[in-house]
Amino acid sequence: MKLVRFLMKLNNETVSIELKNGTIVHGTITGVDISMNTHLKTVKLTLKGKNPVTLDHLSVRGNNIRYYILPDSLNLETLLVEEAPRVKPKKPTAGGKPLGRGRGRGRGRGRGRGR
Repeated sequence: MKLVRFLMKLNNETVSIELKNGTIVHGTITGVDISMNTHLKTVKLTLKGKNPVTLDHLSVRGNNIRYYILPDSLNLETLLVEEAPRVKPKKPTAGGKPLGRGRGRGRGRGRGRGR
C-alpha cells in the first residue's frame, strides 16, 4: 500500500506533523490528497524557537512534510489492509508476439511507386 493511500484514511485523527524547516503542526486531519497535501482543523502551530500559534484551519503542502507522528491508539492493522488489490489487465498476444506490431509482411510505407 502506498503511504499516501494510508494517510487518506486518517480523517478525524489528531496527529503531529514535523515539517522540513523544523516547525511542528498539531491538529485534526480533515483530508489528505494524492500529493500528500494535508488539511487540518483546530491546529497548534509551533515554529522552531517561537511561541505556539492557534489556528482554526491549516493546509500543509505535501513536499514540506518531514514526518507524521500518529497517535498510539491508532489501529494500524485495520488501516493497512487494502480493500481491493488491483489487477493489471494483460495485453492479448498471439503466439507470444504482440498483436499489431512489428515489421512483418504487409503494406509498404509511403505513397508507393508510380501512383
